[in-house]
Amino acid sequence: MTEAEAANELMRLARQIAKHNRLYHAEDAPEITDQKYDALVRRNAELEKAFPHLIRADSPSKAVGHEVAASPLGKVTHEVRMLSLDNAFDDEEVAEFAARVRRFLSLGEGETIAFTAEDKIDGLSCSLRYEKGELVLAATRGDGQVGENVTPNVQHIADIPQKLTGENVPDVFEVRGEVYMAKQDFTALNSAQSEAGEKLFANPRNAAAGSLRQKDASVTAQRPLRFWAHGWGAASAVPGDTQEEVVRQIEAWGLPVSPLFRRCETLEEMLAHYATIGSARPDLPYEIDGVVYKVDRLDYQQRLGFVAKAPRWAIARKFPAEQAETTLESIDIQVGRTGKLTPVGRLAPVLVGGVTVTNVTLHNRDEIARLGVRPGDRVVIQRAGDVIPQVVTNLTPDAKRDAFQFPDHCPECGSEAVAEEGEVDVRCTGGLVCPAQRTERLKHFVSRGALDIEGLGQKTIDQFFALGWLESPADIFRLRKRREDILALEGWKEVSVDKLLASIEARREPDAARLLFGLGIRHVGAVTARDLMKHFHTLPALREAAAKARGGDEDAARELTDIDGIGGAVVEALGDFFHEEHNVAVWEDLLSELDPPRYEVATVDSPVAGKTVVFTGKLETMSRDEAKAQAERLGAKASGSVSAKTDLLVAGPGAGSKLKKAAELGIEVIDEAGWAAIVAAAQ
Repeated sequence: MTEAEAANELMRLARQIAKHNRLYHAEDAPEITDQKYDALVRRNAELEKAFPHLIRADSPSKAVGHEVAASPLGKVTHEVRMLSLDNAFDDEEVAEFAARVRRFLSLGEGETIAFTAEDKIDGLSCSLRYEKGELVLAATRGDGQVGENVTPNVQHIADIPQKLTGENVPDVFEVRGEVYMAKQDFTALNSAQSEAGEKLFANPRNAAAGSLRQKDASVTAQRPLRFWAHGWGAASAVPGDTQEEVVRQIEAWGLPVSPLFRRCETLEEMLAHYATIGSARPDLPYEIDGVVYKVDRLDYQQRLGFVAKAPRWAIARKFPAEQAETTLESIDIQVGRTGKLTPVGRLAPVLVGGVTVTNVTLHNRDEIARLGVRPGDRVVIQRAGDVIPQVVTNLTPDAKRDAFQFPDHCPECGSEAVAEEGEVDVRCTGGLVCPAQRTERLKHFVSRGALDIEGLGQKTIDQFFALGWLESPADIFRLRKRREDILALEGWKEVSVDKLLASIEARREPDAARLLFGLGIRHVGAVTARDLMKHFHTLPALREAAAKARGGDEDAARELTDIDGIGGAVVEALGDFFHEEHNVAVWEDLLSELDPPRYEVATVDSPVAGKTVVFTGKLETMSRDEAKAQAERLGAKASGSVSAKTDLLVAGPGAGSKLKKAAELGIEVIDEAGWAAIVAAAQ
């Protein structure tokens, strides 16, 4: 794989994973299986390992959950970040995790290192802050840094004490755990919802999330929510030296913990407990999706620290996917923002792992052909979580039914639908002519990562589009002329209309990179847009270079591809975009309404931020991995080799060729104590 290909795939993965994080964490409406999501994350990790210099600013490996949008519950900034966990999928990966911990800590084979193991409940992460033993604040995880305030809601959860009882209660202590709904309670709730003619919940996790995040806490009070603790955050004092001791102390204060929590002193015990929990899984009163292992000693946890979004001292071992048989009743074609035609299978309802499933993703034309599926076929579906599953096997491939004919024209606008050379996805060529693409592109244009226009959500765009008020992005900035028309619509008041129009007017001078990303050009994600604007600074300059490159100007093409992270696919996409007359018309119309300022990048004020640091020789107070982790936390790039791009060499005893080369290149060299001083000064 070339660097350009890797950069393009990393861009696509970042966009896909961000989308699915939003659907799962923010909207409680996931579209893909846990297994499919995990595969995307693992592929991203593989590429980042192979091409570390291509790691993106918006890399999924750095993200936790999803950013909390404007919420009626209010936002809470976590004093200590609430992180997620890395995953393991087999015994070998658990063994490698344990070995990696040992290597990081420089422990000999004869030194015992214990881990705790507990079942991973499928619920909603929640932090409970106690001061002087009294519950004062409860918050969801959100994006790990900012969550939603759910204090009034958790007061109705019987498992959560309003006051901690017992001894050794610190002045400040944040208990962290999961809010969940038992299987039996979930079934009863859905029965009540059905009788009342209300919407049914897809599964216990969604029911718990929706119930906890109610604006009206009295609704939460009517829902059978439960809680158990598995850790802690901010604390004025920690009542123990190990994970087990602190968890048992939390339990003694009156909070429930997993009945399957135990301490393991060997890898064999860890794997055996996983098997025990897996065997018990069908009979447990709650849904779980794996087992969590954590290093027991807290001083080891502190030394191990964290990567971008997860602790080095913990990992989640996932369970395999669940399967069931059913009938594929029909195949519908949906058209997305980029014109992609996505087939969705409609199933005869089937219960998989306690969840009734009616839809299945079929991905693309090639996947349908590979499976040979047609309406009427019996299929095996697989579910690895509370999401739309995938087809594993067609049980009736030889049945006498005509093959499914994938459409060669868009079902929304009738435009030709084609697949580009080397691609499996079929896309509508209608662009902004296609109603499906037009509204979806408008939604993307105003989304949080693009122009971030508050108040102009999906329903409003659909409504204004149906009225003929929004045909292109520029029309958004003409809505001020329709103030009285909007006021005449049901549900709109002066306050809401003026707030929307003010939000629109505030984007008259938008960030140029956000504007470029908002146009929805293929292969131009948020990070690629920033990389382009860092180089060109203005949108007209970028357009000129893209047009020249498409016209065969090799210098212009080289100028684009010389930008880190920009490959041939991006150059081609930019050239194609500005070559289409209707795109140029949209572009010029939009810039007649907007005036984006020159794009400049703010620098980070940190001693080693943005610098490349190399460690060599024997480090006496920490392992090499620990030193590199410190460098990365300070915003530096930790490299394994010395070159002209190296800014700093940290040399311990026994430094050899790297020290010699650094001297030849005139690179600054410090010892381990000097590095420790830099770290201390930055904290």
